Amino acid sequence: MSEKKDFLNDKILIIGKVWPEPDSSAAGTRMMELVDFFRSYGANVTFATAAAESKYAVDLEAIGVETAQIKLNHSSFDTFVFGLDPSLVLFDRFMTEEQFGWRVAEQCPKAIRVLDTEDLHCLRSARQQAWKKGAEFKESDVLNDVAKREVASILRCDLSLMISSYEMYLLKEVFGVDESLILHLPFMLKRLGADELNKWLAYDKRKHFITIGNFLHEPNWNAVLYLKEKIWPLIHTELPGTELHVYGAYASPKVEQLHNEKQGFIVKGRAENAMEVVGNARVLLAPIRFGAGLKGKLIEAMLCGTPSITTSVGAEAMSGELPWPGEVEDDPELFARAAIHAYKNPEYWEDLRNNGPQIIDSMYSKEMLSIGLKERINCLKDNLQLHRQQNFIGSILQHHMMLSTRYMSKWIETKNSNGQVI
Repeated sequence: MSEKKDFLNDKILIIGKVWPEPDSSAAGTRMMELVDFFRSYGANVTFATAAAESKYAVDLEAIGVETAQIKLNHSSFDTFVFGLDPSLVLFDRFMTEEQFGWRVAEQCPKAIRVLDTEDLHCLRSARQQAWKKGAEFKESDVLNDVAKREVASILRCDLSLMISSYEMYLLKEVFGVDESLILHLPFMLKRLGADELNKWLAYDKRKHFITIGNFLHEPNWNAVLYLKEKIWPLIHTELPGTELHVYGAYASPKVEQLHNEKQGFIVKGRAENAMEVVGNARVLLAPIRFGAGLKGKLIEAMLCGTPSITTSVGAEAMSGELPWPGEVEDDPELFARAAIHAYKNPEYWEDLRNNGPQIIDSMYSKEMLSIGLKERINCLKDNLQLHRQQNFIGSILQHHMMLSTRYMSKWIETKNSNGQVI
């Protein structure tokens, strides 16, 4: 293969909102998939963030990734990025592009700018607001203030990676974003081979229910409350000997207060090995009422052969036309009934979990998705000037972003240097 096709010796800069924690969140897992993608093709990857260090963050330097601590609203970033001179800069979430995108465009105008949205924040926000109001979510709800910022960020970038096919649809049909600016890139996973399948624990080797998710993520906290108040009492009444094990990073005191052994509601906190605890449970519960993107916990359940009971929001865009490896119910009573049925019936349970490998292999193939991403980036390398000329609206937004944000950022930096921290 040629150097160009393989990104061999290319300098890739990833600017993260936080340090990646693949054991804490799906966002962390997604980030490491992208890091691995670039490294597998011979690129030199640098990960930079303004976030504070985290004891749960992956050791990037141990896998050959350089790291850098950068500052918000500070011209030191200009010197840093100019000296690095990357051929591609990946922004993790639109807020990061807002902060650093104009500086990258100014200092490294030839660098390809890629946005990994994680999920559409405007969609997540719209669903949450609709839920709070007790209203049914409508697609027009995504036309909110968050969308104005997020879609502007997408238009300013040369390419945005979308984890969900439904979000691709919204961007094209509701917001009118040209398909040349976006790429559907779900989780990139290895095929489930015989070795992996043989490690799955059998029905009679498993017990109890599980729910898992980072508690800093509002949809996860809301789902745990929903379980505690509405769903788990129905399940526990029918199956009094069972427990619901609640796992998640960053559990606050309000989460820990839900712990009740008599009710079988057991708050475990952070899981040192998420795949292990999910793989030991008989059924995973994920009654997600609002949110966006793809759900890492449901992917984990598929990977370790654990049937999952979730909602239409939870399962959205995750299995295409293929049968779900569990059940999808939005009504709390039907949700509880589905969970009980899956838990009590071995043959039915086996049928459910066997749906997972087909979904993983057909929709999340690391090999095929990597090829598609590589081809799109190589196309941008060959046609970047023309690509940007055809995205004139993005050029307008970039122009005005640089004018407005440059002076605001420099004003903040001046204030900070004078001891007036902003």
